[in-house]
Amino acid sequence: MTDRPPIRFRGRSFLAMVLAPVPPIDQWLAELDALKRRAPAFFSVRAIILDVTGLRFERSDLAHLCEELNQRSITILGIEGIGPTSLGPGFPPPLVGGKPVDDITPPEPGAAEAPAAADHPSAPALVASAAPARTRSFVLDAPVRSGQVIQHLDGDVTVMGSVASGAEVIAGGSIHIYGALRGRAIAGAVGDPGARILTRKFEPELVAIDGLYKTADDLGGTRWGQSVQARLEGDAIVLVPLD
Repeated sequence: MTDRPPIRFRGRSFLAMVLAPVPPIDQWLAELDALKRRAPAFFSVRAIILDVTGLRFERSDLAHLCEELNQRSITILGIEGIGPTSLGPGFPPPLVGGKPVDDITPPEPGAAEAPAAADHPSAPALVASAAPARTRSFVLDAPVRSGQVIQHLDGDVTVMGSVASGAEVIAGGSIHIYGALRGRAIAGAVGDPGARILTRKFEPELVAIDGLYKTADDLGGTRWGQSVQARLEGDAIVLVPLD
């Protein structure tokens, strides 16, 4: 019998992009098609969650929507905002808000119970160790090259160089770029309407704050090549020159 490592159950957190359809669905799909034409790679290699909270969907309507998204090469990994009894075979699984967890190692066969569980019946049988404190900001001393993705969901991201076309920076807070922004910058990715994007030279493929986005075509050359601060005012991204 060969020695094999024990089976491990691992917890891992991924950034998922949430699509929230707005009625009428046909018009929303047309807007989605327009986005894909402007930014063909925007949905590439991304985890997509479909949020149907508040929508009055029949099961056939939901099946039709999933099929429409599949035809657009948008793979839905889960559906949020609908009861599990409303789904069935052929549908992505229902999801609720997740949170990061530590790796969990099952006890080996024959291992004794933890004393805490024996001495205190009401105590949990498995106690996760406290996670180490995470830094609020991440500073990158090098430029972000095409094809690279920089992701930091616990705070701000500062790039001391430029962000190349085809590169992406994702931050839970604000994004500070001391060079040119030519790729994609996504700030407030976990829900922060106060997040901002600041760059010395504004030439992006896409900017997004708290789920609202603008592509290069949407921007129409506004503040192009200038030092810019992008922020939210209501439900709109506004560009303000930096002195």
